[in-house]
Amino acid sequence: MGTVWDRTAEFLSDNIGMVLPVALLAFFVPASIEGNFEAAMAGGSIALTAVLRGLQLAFAVLSLWGTLTLTAMALDLSGETTAGRIGAQRLVPAIVVSLVLLAAAVVLALPVLGILVAGGVDLTAMASGAIPEVDGQTAGIASLYLLVLFVAMLWIGARLIVTTPAIVRENRWLSAIRQSWRLTRGSTLRIVGVILLYALVSWVAQLAANTVFGSIFALVAGGDGQGVTLAGVLTSIVTAAVQTAFMVILPAFEAKLYLALTAQAGLRSTDSLA
Repeated sequence: MGTVWDRTAEFLSDNIGMVLPVALLAFFVPASIEGNFEAAMAGGSIALTAVLRGLQLAFAVLSLWGTLTLTAMALDLSGETTAGRIGAQRLVPAIVVSLVLLAAAVVLALPVLGILVAGGVDLTAMASGAIPEVDGQTAGIASLYLLVLFVAMLWIGARLIVTTPAIVRENRWLSAIRQSWRLTRGSTLRIVGVILLYALVSWVAQLAANTVFGSIFALVAGGDGQGVTLAGVLTSIVTAAVQTAFMVILPAFEAKLYLALTAQAGLRSTDSLA
């Protein structure tokens, strides 16, 4: 796994000129703007909320295109221009696969609602923002299921980590899920460790950026006003910069991991998984 990280770092350092424009367009700009949406929607009209939700969806598609484009670059399929074209060509399959996986995750989470309903929890009041009263037994059962679900989702996520590279390189649709499942067999625990480390470091970095710089900007520019404020805009820009760095690392790592796993599976003859 150390070799995969080395190849990821080498790719990013050697191709910063190609990676940076894609990262700015697909990750940094949307994250900088979207960071102020909640403040803008607070007390806003229904029409404004609908427009901003539509922009969030558009930004999500743009970010997915950026992920596919960076994946194509890291797979050594092309230069910047052709990689962008490959990202656009594989966008629909990636959206379909993402929606299928999202639907599966929702189905796995549904039993939690069943447990709460069986315990007499008012889901309508809960949906409106009220804090429900949950008895100890119901809370315990729900918590236990969520813990099991978290472990299961972590394991499944590790098995499906190279789904995107399979979509990009092999022109797959839903069969990319099966391909990733096959390639990651025997490497799951190591991948789980990487996922946990990545999630922890990225969460701490973004939390620190938001908290530290948010406090500084609030003191300098003032942050007590309602809606979008200068302090909030500046904080979202800094946080977006940190978020972008991690969003660039992930597709590059997944692509290099995919190449190593395919080599280990005998699909290539020169690469190996360390």
